Amino acid sequence: MGMRNASLDMVVFLIFFCWGTAANIFREAPQFYNSQDCPSVVVSEQDDTMVCSDHTVHVAMTLDAAYLRGSMAAILSVLQHSTCPENTHFHFIASASADTPNLYNTLSNSFPYLRFNVYRFDDSAVSGLISTSIRSALDCPLNYARNYLADLLPLCVRRVIYLDSDLILVDDIAKLAATPLGDDMVLAAPEYCNANFTSYFTPSFWSNGALSLTFQNRKACYFNTGVMVIHLERWREGDYTRKIVEWMELQKRMRIYELGSLPPFLLVFAGNIAPVDHRWNQHGLGGDNFKGLCRDLHPGPVSLLHWSGKGKPWVRLDANRPCPLDALWAPYDLLQNAFSLEL
Repeated sequence: MGMRNASLDMVVFLIFFCWGTAANIFREAPQFYNSQDCPSVVVSEQDDTMVCSDHTVHVAMTLDAAYLRGSMAAILSVLQHSTCPENTHFHFIASASADTPNLYNTLSNSFPYLRFNVYRFDDSAVSGLISTSIRSALDCPLNYARNYLADLLPLCVRRVIYLDSDLILVDDIAKLAATPLGDDMVLAAPEYCNANFTSYFTPSFWSNGALSLTFQNRKACYFNTGVMVIHLERWREGDYTRKIVEWMELQKRMRIYELGSLPPFLLVFAGNIAPVDHRWNQHGLGGDNFKGLCRDLHPGPVSLLHWSGKGKPWVRLDANRPCPLDALWAPYDLLQNAFSLEL
């Protein structure tokens, strides 16, 4: 009986040890510097000089324990391939229920020179509006935080790049940030007009004339919300958060779509976005949403690799069942070998 209790105590100790040292399991990334041609950005701890500078490239990502490993790899890839990495400012959105200090410390320890803010997102803002979808991971309230970037980020941030946590860049993010939005577009995203757009909505949506007229006079195409360039000033002026929420409220009353946070974006913006070149979203590398089967690259140049779909590279690598393209993600993995922890 004593041996059983001792063993149980050791298990409990190990659980709490690993939990308590979670902030230290990622190694420190190298520091990256601006090239000599980069515009100068003055950094001040007393004000928002860095955040509000016109020369700053703003990147927004969600941050949580489940995808933290992917986020760390994405951050490293952005900095490594940027011509002006010191002019990049990250805006991380974390759930209000998350261990924010631990997440903050993890980022600071691995990226001591990273310029970033962490914002707490109140899950209750959307938890009552979420309908179950084909993958439970898509039902996480934090997936909907992108709807509220205009409310969360400082008002002086005019344009932001939103990135999912399951991707890496192999090109300069400033090129993506410079995507033309014209005089009136609110967002730009990779658009796929060959996809079956009707499949994103239920038969009851299409059979309801009042609802299906939503897309009248719009060349509505599927677009990927995991890579977006958003003009926050125009978003605020058009009150687009409210428009997305209204569709989510209707979804709760009568099911009109199936797939998580994407359809409300399609309802509001499809057919009215600026295109992002497909090189910035070599998507679907995580396979389908059911089996996560291996996929090949699409034809054409590559600036961003996106493991959208069920399969994530770090999970497959840990299970010793990687897909061939997971080898392209592995060099950006900052996780230390678990066996290197000293007890």
